[in-house]
Amino acid sequence: MKLVGIERVDSYERAVVKEGMARLLKPLGGMEAFVQPGEKVLLKPNMLSAKTPDAAVTTHPEVLRAAIELVQQAGGLPLVGDSPGVGSQKRVAEKTGLLQVIEETGAEIADFSEPVEVAGTGTFKRFALARPYLGADRIINLPKLKTHEMMTMTCAVKNLFGAVVGTGKAGWHLKAGADRDLFARMLVELYLLRKPDLNIVDAVAAMEGDGPGSGDPRHVGLLLAGENAVAVDVVAAEIAGIPKKLLYIQRAAASLGVDGADRSEIETTGLPLEEACVPGFRLPHISDVQFGLPQFLKNRLRHYLTSRPCLAEERCRLCGVCKDACPPHAIHIREGRLSFDYHACIRCFCCRELCPEGALDVVEGTLVKIIKKFK
Repeated sequence: MKLVGIERVDSYERAVVKEGMARLLKPLGGMEAFVQPGEKVLLKPNMLSAKTPDAAVTTHPEVLRAAIELVQQAGGLPLVGDSPGVGSQKRVAEKTGLLQVIEETGAEIADFSEPVEVAGTGTFKRFALARPYLGADRIINLPKLKTHEMMTMTCAVKNLFGAVVGTGKAGWHLKAGADRDLFARMLVELYLLRKPDLNIVDAVAAMEGDGPGSGDPRHVGLLLAGENAVAVDVVAAEIAGIPKKLLYIQRAAASLGVDGADRSEIETTGLPLEEACVPGFRLPHISDVQFGLPQFLKNRLRHYLTSRPCLAEERCRLCGVCKDACPPHAIHIREGRLSFDYHACIRCFCCRELCPEGALDVVEGTLVKIIKKFK
């Protein structure tokens, strides 16, 4: 059985988080079960972009602090690293409050700028991952529970995409991002290359709606933990009430026979699951409708079959972040405003995910509206 812990933690007050995390890990054997004295331990938070902690975009600094201190008490040497979607690692760490915690605790920042090529063992044959991610003795994954416009939910498995260095993420969106199931398979295969030793989920304040960067904070008041990232995601999705058919990563894990995907083999401990479940957790827009159409027809009708990003001009500062982040280069600045090439757009919504002003909305295709009306 895969064990997933659930603990009630109602605020980010320092003592409350640390005490809650210690209780959370106790049934799993405590931090000492995962960290040996002298080991280099990489803590991998979500550092998507330079947003303040109250935006619920990134792992909260007090969750990182508690994890660092427990690693140190177990005798481990903590490193903290991630590759943000936009901006330098240091800039994102400063804005999110994570850098202050790293400096105050005496941990080190792990430089995620150097990629190391690793051979894949499945559909995808090569991955380029940050050197510290591959070189650490232990990895502790610290994801934020959020909705995700492409994968529906981002939690433990999806957080590991941050091991892909910088612009390499755009390459993966180009290679696999036009097909949700294929992209989910890539994420699962990446996870299998170097599984985290422990996953601790920050769900004190989660994100609902149009996550992972433009959604709304939602107080959930929980920390989750488990050795198996897939099992942790299954329980997190159950808490958020997300239908199985929308859980692309879990579906991919199940199709590959990956440990943790079978709910009947997962046991929860701590707070009873029925007390942890969140009513009315708001999901993102439906951003793709495939209908099993042949590829040539799907490509021609994508503009009508799928939702697409659009500009909210009153919020746009023309900073160019979305243009630079767009994997197929489908966004341009022309005559003082953003312009979209929807035929080139792969509907990965990286633009919305990374826009610092939340200046990109979603417009649904005509056929999507009709289908939703008669569902």
